[in-house]
Amino acid sequence: MSQLRTFLAGATTMASALAAVFVLTGSSDPGRKANFDEITVGRINIVEPDGTKRLVISNRAQFPGAFHEGKEIERPNRRTFAGMLFINEEGTENGGFLQKGSIDGTGKVNSGLSLTFDRFRQDQALQLLNTDSEKSQQTALIINDVPNFKVTSMDDHPRFREEAGKLDAAGRKAYWNKLTEQGRLSVNRIWLGNTAAQGSSLQLKDAQGRVRMMLLVGADGKAEIQMLDETGKVVRSITPDLQQ
Repeated sequence: MSQLRTFLAGATTMASALAAVFVLTGSSDPGRKANFDEITVGRINIVEPDGTKRLVISNRAQFPGAFHEGKEIERPNRRTFAGMLFINEEGTENGGFLQKGSIDGTGKVNSGLSLTFDRFRQDQALQLLNTDSEKSQQTALIINDVPNFKVTSMDDHPRFREEAGKLDAAGRKAYWNKLTEQGRLSVNRIWLGNTAAQGSSLQLKDAQGRVRMMLLVGADGKAEIQMLDETGKVVRSITPDLQQ
């Protein structure tokens, strides 16, 4: 009898605890639905019924690595950010939003926000960027040509860096140029933003990432259109003719 009484007492306690959960959450099925006015957490994983992560919202301390085909790859360099990662149906990173902002004891600012959209199984094709530091401030819209994952996979990049590291400076430059010409690397094609000289510019680039046309407005308000050859030389410049 004493064992039965102990069991019944434990069951009663468990039932009371579950009832409290139902009351606090307003849910008849706490495993499925719950209503909260506010929740404080370090990280939230949004998952599919099979457990595949689709969205991760995290603080800096618990920020995840990169996700590729259902596997998480360690990225310690991301632990300076908080934000969210977008993950597609196969469990591969699809873009994300990262943000940080701090000022140290000497007054130096280190701040940045980045919203990116990746090509399938690849790196970012579109980025909205804002950075701020003691040396510079930059706000830009960046559009990249990104190779198909069958041409260059994310696994190829560590091998590229390893092979380039074995070469001298001239050899490394030639190596990266060759990969660019072969369409093996991501190339920036459009850059729109402010400039270091307090102006603004729209840069249109060729398939090798060389600027071929620029629309410029300087800090003094003067406008200019520049056309450049493949060496970066300005071959034509159009400016307002104030005498006409």
